[in-house]
Amino acid sequence: MRTITFNELRKIKDSLPSGSMHRIADELGLEVDTVRNFFGGHNFKLGKCVGIHLEPGPDGGLVTIDDTTVLEKALKILDEAAEQKAAENQ
Repeated sequence: MRTITFNELRKIKDSLPSGSMHRIADELGLEVDTVRNFFGGHNFKLGKCVGIHLEPGPDGGLVTIDDTTVLEKALKILDEAAEQKAAENQ
């Protein structure tokens, strides 16, 4: 379980390279809309609820995440992108 602000969660989502939602979905065996719902989407016809709980407050409120697997995949992708960018700049 982890708690972050909604704005932090959206910043992570907005920082992901193009195609990351599909990559996360494929690697975890989820629908793409389920991954989008994790980052604040609301498509419950095609995607499922993902175990996040929103509490109003500053910075968009607090998000308590029951299962951090999607978040961990997203952070791994950001690390890979940063490593690739650093390698390209050398």
